[in-house]
Amino acid sequence: MGQRVLVLNASYEPLQLISVRRAVVLLLQEKAELVEAAAAQLRARALSLTVPLVIRLLRYIRLPRRLKLPCSRRSVFARDREVCQYCGTQPGRAQLTMDHVVPRSQGGTTCWENVVTACRDCNHRKGGRTPEQASMLLLTTPRQPQYLGFELLGELERHDVWRKYALG
Repeated sequence: MGQRVLVLNASYEPLQLISVRRAVVLLLQEKAELVEAAAAQLRARALSLTVPLVIRLLRYIRLPRRLKLPCSRRSVFARDREVCQYCGTQPGRAQLTMDHVVPRSQGGTTCWENVVTACRDCNHRKGGRTPEQASMLLLTTPRQPQYLGFELLGELERHDVWRKYALG
């Protein structure tokens, strides 16, 4: 995977990650400004630019208030920041599962309000029971994220330069 650039809205809200090439085009078209750059240089015959790490759009992009975000394993992990919602550990993505708070066997559905991130041990211990039946407490109440760029949060926290732009 090539290097990516964080795009901020005019309000400094993180929007998305794009390629360096696309970021340079936005900068050259004066649709964005450079916020943070790497020490490396991009060189062309008549031009030399620093490699962008973070750019900010000059025009504010309106985002829809109410979003219908898909409830997927990846997005649930992003919402919960890859933290088990029962024991609070962060064992790594390979050791995480998506747990139905009210199990499907008891009529639970796969929706934002009924799924959480759980480590394998907690999911196994809970089994086909509700948290109350298993005497396990949830750290947070699951709900649908309201923030468009919530899926970026985990990635922003992994990159030193991007970390300060993570909301929440």
